[in-house]
Amino acid sequence: MKLRNPLTCSLGGLAAVLTFCSVAMEQAQQATHKPPVWKYDGGNRAVGSGGPAPLHDLSGSWAGPRSGAGVADSKPGDLPPLAPSWEKLLSGRKSLQKYDPAGTNDPVVRTCDPLGFPRVDRYSIMAMAFATMSDRIVVLYPFQQQWREIWMDGRKLPKNVGASGNDAPDPRYYGYSVGHWEGDNTLIVDTIGLDENTWLTDAGYPHSIDAHVQERFTRTDHNDLELTVTVDDSKFYTKPFSLGTEYFRWVPDQILDERLCIPSNVIEYLKAVGDPAGKQP
Repeated sequence: MKLRNPLTCSLGGLAAVLTFCSVAMEQAQQATHKPPVWKYDGGNRAVGSGGPAPLHDLSGSWAGPRSGAGVADSKPGDLPPLAPSWEKLLSGRKSLQKYDPAGTNDPVVRTCDPLGFPRVDRYSIMAMAFATMSDRIVVLYPFQQQWREIWMDGRKLPKNVGASGNDAPDPRYYGYSVGHWEGDNTLIVDTIGLDENTWLTDAGYPHSIDAHVQERFTRTDHNDLELTVTVDDSKFYTKPFSLGTEYFRWVPDQILDERLCIPSNVIEYLKAVGDPAGKQP
């Protein structure tokens, strides 16, 4: 009779125990953890403050006041102090706030043009996200799957956007942005070089290529974020002004919905419903 190696027996028993433990742990995890989800659930809210804010970090997804996440409503800003000479320009812009879809000439509503900046900050208050790289922070907006870069490498803002020289950068719908940290948890972002074709706000207020927009993102604790936006544009406005304050809450599962404006769908809607309904305010 051939004797079995006792070491082999011991190792075999150990392998069986480890296999059993692994299966048991996996079953326990499945019993105590929810399966991954593919859609944002506003009821899956961050609870409490979550403790102190991490140092110099906004990474992750954030839900705004219209997300169902229990976020405080926006704080209104100032009435933009438009210079009287530009009132005629503003009156020619018929916003969806005052006109139906057939009556508005908002290029976002009629033809799915890009929102541009800083309008995207106000329009995207349902959600936004931040991805941190070694030299920049990328802001991600669910509406139209838009994004913009905030450079953190110490570069200066360009001074000749839109000029005629070969070295002059073109204006952009989302401008040119640089940022720096103030203290432990406030990111200050300065943006210039905005394409004049975009609206500053949903109400149709204009801006020039020389407009200077500043954002202040303050992470007051781990789960809460505040955003204030100010505008300085001496071509159109008599003084700098605030666009208000937005509040956001941390999204634990890091899920953002896809929210697209599809031109072909908009064309069909306006043809079948919007335009036939008339152009009454």
